[in-house]
Amino acid sequence: MNGMKLFKITSIFCLFFSFSVFAECAPSMPKALFVSVIQEPQVLSSRQAITELIDFAKKSQNKVLFVQIYRENKAWFPSKVGDSEPYDTCFKAVSEDPLELLIKKAHAEGIQVHAWLNLMSLSANENAPLLKKYGTEILTRNIQEKHTLQDYKIDDQYFLEPGDLRVREELATMVGEVVSRYPKLDGVQFDYIRYPDMHPYYGHTPMNEKRFKEAAGVKVILEESRVWKQWKRDQVTDLLKELAQKARAIHPGIQVSTTGLVSYDRAYFEGFQDWRSWLRHGPVDFVTLMCYTKDIEQFKRQIQDAERRTDGLKRVNIAVGAYSLLETPDIFKKEFKLCEGSGARSCVTFHYGSLVENPELAR
Repeated sequence: MNGMKLFKITSIFCLFFSFSVFAECAPSMPKALFVSVIQEPQVLSSRQAITELIDFAKKSQNKVLFVQIYRENKAWFPSKVGDSEPYDTCFKAVSEDPLELLIKKAHAEGIQVHAWLNLMSLSANENAPLLKKYGTEILTRNIQEKHTLQDYKIDDQYFLEPGDLRVREELATMVGEVVSRYPKLDGVQFDYIRYPDMHPYYGHTPMNEKRFKEAAGVKVILEESRVWKQWKRDQVTDLLKELAQKARAIHPGIQVSTTGLVSYDRAYFEGFQDWRSWLRHGPVDFVTLMCYTKDIEQFKRQIQDAERRTDGLKRVNIAVGAYSLLETPDIFKKEFKLCEGSGARSCVTFHYGSLVENPELAR
């Protein structure tokens, strides 16, 4: 049978079946899913939930799963850095390491698994082991006087200071725990690798100020100083380099990525997160940009901005915020189609739990 006849028969076959079957026939760009621990029930809490995730990913042609296993200094893996109580609970329910099981099932279907790690945010966890070990000195802060632990909260979260060497050592140890424990992981994605924002000004921890003053040869920190701003940006980048080096030293072939704020100007000037430089100079293999908006025109602008800053989005994932579009599946559909037409590396849905909550989004 020649190629043209085979093409026609295949096309007719697809058209005579349901849309879901047709979707499997039609070629499409790679898709990926964030799998968050905030959904109930948690995917890692039962064999059934793990199986349902893999089945959904296979049917919907999602080729990559970013599975959250570290959040607010809690660990869904054996850890001496984070609180492993979530892992212990899930292990008992599944009767084996749930992430190992998920990786095995995913790989059997040709699906990659990347460990998704929330780094600088402790969320609102006042019992975080790192906080109990080091106290408030490791929390980034402004110059306003602090009286209670709650005074350190930023957007209802406690943020670690990227310029604190103790923080770097602990997070590098934690990354080492993950990569050593799960040698078949395809990648690690670092989330919340940034300062919380610019206003009010953060970075005024004792260690960070001391290190900056010694490096810059100054006695007073001026908030609008380019040197001070670049110092903070360098602390985020240096932390990323250490974590990436740690992961690759254990598993040379592992993919290393980060999430990124949009627009690039917001990331660079407010979060002190230079993801364009990270792509150019190699600490990461790709970046997943969090294009979470209900405004379709803004979504377009975010993609256009990213395209201007990068090499045609070849190493950029575009993440669509399904969590905020639960009541507007039509907007989710339009944004996802815009992503598919953008030429990005992949379209990523944030997150799987939202698709479970509203089947219309899943369709």
